[in-house]
Parts: sequence; structure tokens; C-alpha cells
Amino acid sequence: MKLLHLDSSALGEASVSRKLTAALAAAWLKATPGLSVTYRDLAEAPPDHLTGELIQVVKFRKLDGLNERQKQELALTDALVEEFLAADLVIIGAPMYNFTVPTQLKSWIDRIAQAGKTFRYTEKGPVGLAGGKKVVIASSRGSVFSTSEVMRALDHQETYLRTVLGFFGITDITVIRAEGVGLGPESRDQALANALEQISLLLPAAA
Repeated sequence: MKLLHLDSSALGEASVSRKLTAALAAAWLKATPGLSVTYRDLAEAPPDHLTGELIQVVKFRKLDGLNERQKQELALTDALVEEFLAADLVIIGAPMYNFTVPTQLKSWIDRIAQAGKTFRYTEKGPVGLAGGKKVVIASSRGSVFSTSEVMRALDHQETYLRTVLGFFGITDITVIRAEGVGLGPESRDQALANALEQISLLLPAAA
């Protein structure tokens, strides 16, 4: 079994989402003998955003006369796609920044959204090609967005991730959520404790 573990928070050791992804990965390692883990820190080493130059290469596959940088970016893109497709389980650390995901995580998604690899278009519409895997999203939020229609309407973080993963054909998605972490130390500690409890219930064999 292969696990792909992604972090995207820029906060380092102060990050709640990183604490949650670490706990998730540790629990799965304990519960799954022989688990193979690939780790990417998207905040520490983010894929470059798709400039006009890069999008021609990594999305539209115009491959004639590539310079060295373009070759490296193409190789990185293909590696990101292949490790995503090879994973049976993907853990995504996804804090909410300005109502959505960090730009580094969006950049990774832009790389793996590849027609013919993670999805394809048909006469009946798009079809996801990356199904059959489980994704667990470690979601952290400064405020509380899940308890009212007004606040849920501002959520372009979890809703976006569910949409794009669904577009890739992934239906087995679990969200481990810590929200209200910016409302003071007590709220942060309680949100983290609640999320860690969710993890223990998700993987009781590792408790």
C-alpha cells in the first residue's frame, strides 16, 4: 500500500494542519504494516505556478525545442502525476487561507490536473481517471465555517478540494477538520483535540 503525504501550510511547527497530517500518517503507519510513504512539503518546495511559458509545456504538451528549465518542469509535473496516481491513500494538509487553499497546494493541483492522466473528456462530459484511492483532508480554519449557511457560503477550501478530487474520479474523501483555531488559545487547543479524536475514530486499530 502506498501513501502520499502532502503538507502546504507556511506556518511550520506552529501549523495545525501539519500536526493533523503527521498524526494521520503515524496512525496509518501503525495500522498498516509495509506501508510505503512519499512525503512532499509543498510550502517548502512548491511547484512553480503555471506561467504562459510553462502552461504550453506541462499542460498543452508542446515539446519541441525545450530548454533545460522547461525539461525540468515537465519532468517534475510527470513525477507529481505518477506519484499521485500510484498512491492508494493521499493525506492532504490544507489550511484555509483567505477562504481557500494555499497557493502552493493550488499549484500542485494545477500540475496533476492532466487530461488523459487524471481525467479525460468524452462526448458525455468529463470522466475522472484517478478513482479507487482514499483521500483524507486535514483541514484547519481560523474561524468556524461549518455551522451556518452564511459561513458555509464563504468556504472555497473544502468545497474546492471535494470538487477537484471528484473531477479526478475520487469519491472516498474524508475531512478531518479543526476550525476556530484563530479564535484564541483555548479555541485552538479544543479544535486540535477534537480533530485528533476524529483521527482516533477513523483508525481505531492504531489507537
